[in-house]
Amino acid sequence: MDVQLEKVYVAVGSDLQDGYGTLEWALRKWDSNSISIVIIHATNSISKDFVYTPFGKLPASSVSDEKLGVLRKYEEEKMSKLLSNYTSFCGKVKAEVLKIEKYDEPIHKVMTDLISEVHITKLVMGMTFLKSSSGRSKSAISGSFYVHRNKPEFCELFVVCGGKLVFLREENDEGLMEDDHGTMVARTRGKASFRGWFGKMFAESPTSHHTHSSSTSSTIADSPNSLNQWENYADEIENYFQQLLSLNLDEQDCEEENNPKGQEMPGNSDSDLSGAEKLGALKIKLEEAHEMIQLKRKEAKDHVERYGKAEWAISLCTNRAEELEVHVNEEISKRIDITKELDTSKEQLCEVSGDVEESKSRVRSLLEIQTELSKKLQLSSLSKSRVEAQLENAAIARAEMVREIEELRRQRDVLQRRIEFCREKEAIGTASRLSELICSYREYNPEVIKSATDDFSEHLRMKTGGDWTNVYKGRINHATVAIKMVNSANGLSQEAFQDQVKILNRIRHPHIIAVIGFCSELRCIVFEYMHNGSLRDMLLSSHRNSRSRNRALQWHDRVRIAAEVCSALAFLHLGEPRPNFHGNLNASNIFLDRNMVAKIHGLRLIPSHDEQDMRSDVQAFGLLVMQLLTGRNWSGLVEKAMAMDRGALAQVLDEMAGEWPLDLAEELAGIAMRCMSIDMDLRMGAISGELNELRKKADDIVARMGRKVGSDGGAHMEDTDIVVPCVFICPIFQEVMKNPHVAADGFSYELEAIEEWLGTGHDTSPMTNLRLRHKQLTPNHTLRSLIQDWLSKRSTSPS
Repeated sequence: MDVQLEKVYVAVGSDLQDGYGTLEWALRKWDSNSISIVIIHATNSISKDFVYTPFGKLPASSVSDEKLGVLRKYEEEKMSKLLSNYTSFCGKVKAEVLKIEKYDEPIHKVMTDLISEVHITKLVMGMTFLKSSSGRSKSAISGSFYVHRNKPEFCELFVVCGGKLVFLREENDEGLMEDDHGTMVARTRGKASFRGWFGKMFAESPTSHHTHSSSTSSTIADSPNSLNQWENYADEIENYFQQLLSLNLDEQDCEEENNPKGQEMPGNSDSDLSGAEKLGALKIKLEEAHEMIQLKRKEAKDHVERYGKAEWAISLCTNRAEELEVHVNEEISKRIDITKELDTSKEQLCEVSGDVEESKSRVRSLLEIQTELSKKLQLSSLSKSRVEAQLENAAIARAEMVREIEELRRQRDVLQRRIEFCREKEAIGTASRLSELICSYREYNPEVIKSATDDFSEHLRMKTGGDWTNVYKGRINHATVAIKMVNSANGLSQEAFQDQVKILNRIRHPHIIAVIGFCSELRCIVFEYMHNGSLRDMLLSSHRNSRSRNRALQWHDRVRIAAEVCSALAFLHLGEPRPNFHGNLNASNIFLDRNMVAKIHGLRLIPSHDEQDMRSDVQAFGLLVMQLLTGRNWSGLVEKAMAMDRGALAQVLDEMAGEWPLDLAEELAGIAMRCMSIDMDLRMGAISGELNELRKKADDIVARMGRKVGSDGGAHMEDTDIVVPCVFICPIFQEVMKNPHVAADGFSYELEAIEEWLGTGHDTSPMTNLRLRHKQLTPNHTLRSLIQDWLSKRSTSPS
């Protein structure tokens, strides 16, 4: 059973956006499931007397029947589109349209009559509904108050302006329009009637009229017939005045004050007024009415002028219509030409039909040919089946070959894993042997030392000068060591030499080169071997040799090295029972092992008794940090380093270290400045803590950049999106080889790299550190071909 929906009447104008706002307010006000919407819209009717045009309201006699039809069709299409938009806006809520045609009667009177006829209980009226009918906002406000005053009691009126509800209130003959916050939006004053003026006039007793008391006036005023005659005059003037008000409602100003003279009429009533006084007051009112009539006549003249302008517009429209008629005649002539062309096309169609019949006969011939081809196709299908069988056999054979290839690849991978396992096992064994040597501090006999250095061979000599006459590279128990000979010219006794060895052996730290043993007879000390040489050589070689740039220390490695050196110095300065100091800290006394771990060397063996010794180490460490930052030796340039600012620091940073994070570089430079300052009392322990925090920041930055940095034999490779096979990389240069050659150790090297290695006096393998059986080099043509194929595929593949 259908539920009876309550109807809500919504009056909207021609302004689409304001109409949407009025409908939206109504849909929010009531539950959409319990109401239906009736859209009220006033249309411009095209009657026999007048029509609505873009030039205004014109007499219908001035427009032809054809143009009248065009105007009517245009108005209907425009109105249909507008109402369709309003209906669609209601969505699922049931909506219907109620059209009101506008005639000479004002729209606010039409609405009050419509409320009674249709029995409208809920009416939502938009301000543009009345404005679009009159064309003025003033008349819309006055019309709203008119509907508010004259609507039946059963009708609830809601006036919406701009999508918001406004409230109408009358107070002291004054209409007030307020929003929901109580703010006044508009105001209009009530209209005084002549009959009301008469009532006030006859109730007045102004003191200024008491001086007039002639007997003739009293007789006229006291005569009943005279009073009735003035009553009739008042009724006629009242009717005419109301008619003027009705016609002028569309032009009223809602903010205009009511008749000021009527407002100033004295409100004191006196029943003893004489007839003459009343007659005088009535004459004043008649004069005011006469002035109003003159005003209306002037307005009528203005309407006549507008009528003349409308006639001029009609003449323009007539000219335009004549031009359109010319265009219509041209279109008719074109239509005739098209008709002729159509007849010609029909004739051509007949000819085409004959051609189609001929084509049908040809198709029948083709069908016969198709039958013959079908027979040949069957024969071809048999041949195809035989070929497919042969292809299937070939595919089976290919699959078998693929399986064999996969098996061979699997075996190759197994062999490669075995090779890697053997290499790792050998590296672990070497490390364990070295650890045994380091931990088992011992005294070697001269034969072991001579055997390790090949009887102090010249090609194994690494360094000459200083307190140590010579430094040799040797191998003891299959581990590479550094053997340093004590200079006999310094007059060091045997007991003093052994005491120094004992002191060096007691100093054990991960970042101090460890003592493995000694030989009293030859006066030499055996240290662990640093495969990557000194820090000074590492920093300077990247600037001197373009090939060594691949071995340049990156900025994060330099931060780590600074932290490692600082931890070793802090260990020395905190020694018990008395602290020790280095006394000669520089990049030449810092060495890098196989894994690029920094270790210091060249320690003084005398405990520190002076605070100045500690400060010298701190200042030397500051210079070392500046050298790590810039790649330059700052010895003797302390004042210049102290005067550097942020801009100067950015310009001198070592570009070989990569792109330094400027904030981190500034922090590191700040630590160096404080270390070099002679006025600050710093301890290496505190500095070590700061550097460890700085090292953590560097590690976090590298992790965020997604780069894994590793070191092997001094070569640094950053992981990229391109995976390079390890066999293509030279173990020395750590880059893809262009001319690989095989050495006596079985490894392939870049020809330039291995020749440079052998040319510097080395006769051992760069990979195994074992003595090479010979120094002959053999070109590896197979590996070179594989590298070239890989490079060509990489260059042609999309990036």
